[in-house]
Amino acid sequence: MLETIRFGGYQSAASVHSRAIEVFARALERRLGDEVAIEITLNVADQGRKAADLLSLVEKGETDLCYFSSSYLAARVPELEVMDVSFEIGSREQAHAAWDGALGERLKAAIAAATGYRALAFWDNGIRHISNRARPIRKPSDCRGLRIRTQHNALHQEAFRALGFEPVAIDPSELPGAIRDGRVDAQENSLTNLVNFAIHEHHPHVSLSAHLFGVAPVLANRARYEAWPEAVRKCVDAALAEATEAQRSFASEDDRSCLAELEKAGNQVLELSEDARRAFATAIAPVAEVARRRLGPGLTDLLRAALR
Repeated sequence: MLETIRFGGYQSAASVHSRAIEVFARALERRLGDEVAIEITLNVADQGRKAADLLSLVEKGETDLCYFSSSYLAARVPELEVMDVSFEIGSREQAHAAWDGALGERLKAAIAAATGYRALAFWDNGIRHISNRARPIRKPSDCRGLRIRTQHNALHQEAFRALGFEPVAIDPSELPGAIRDGRVDAQENSLTNLVNFAIHEHHPHVSLSAHLFGVAPVLANRARYEAWPEAVRKCVDAALAEATEAQRSFASEDDRSCLAELEKAGNQVLELSEDARRAFATAIAPVAEVARRRLGPGLTDLLRAALR
């Protein structure tokens, strides 16, 4: 029987996520051939939907798979907040080790317990930095009074408020318009999104704060995944492992190419010193400490074990 597998996303074809979906599709076709039909929607915004609609589409079974920023799920899966504590992770390698180890398994279990999803992998959602249209941001006081676009995540908003920003939650599909129209003065994102969404054309100032390492779980409708024959599940898992390796490589390569693009475009890119990053971390420390207490020692210990 021919299986139809539907994979949805919310970014352009050039994005590291969309390119990884294509890797997945080719890898699955190699393994299953005519036994599978793969339907891809690279950007649901092209259908007039919000990016966040993907979550309900997968949970209802209208789409089988999607990637999505873990920050949007933290309200339903509180354990995911462990990935939203700013200045906790120091490198991309540490982030990947955390997702691929015991902490990642704990988060997969938490997602399954609280939702209709099965988390199959963790994709690299980028090292997040701050850009704005008003002035260089070198220290927390430079943030004062600027409206910053954030994801729909309470901890993010608390942290940016502690820095002096006025946080405004905006869906990714509406972000380019909000930047163009000046509804927000600043935003925080990976460099690949800064360039692919053309944010850098409106935001001359970029501070390489590396305040968060974003993670995007690849989510499957759990009932649909479990109903697939075992041979199909194994091929999906193998194809997704291949796509995950490629996606993380794309993310790393894009950081380098996007920095070159920003330099070419004339953006002012500030590499924050360790002292400057400590000043930002100190400003949000009370917010981070409350989050750690809320998470409890089990999760924070798993994260710290991965960071050693």
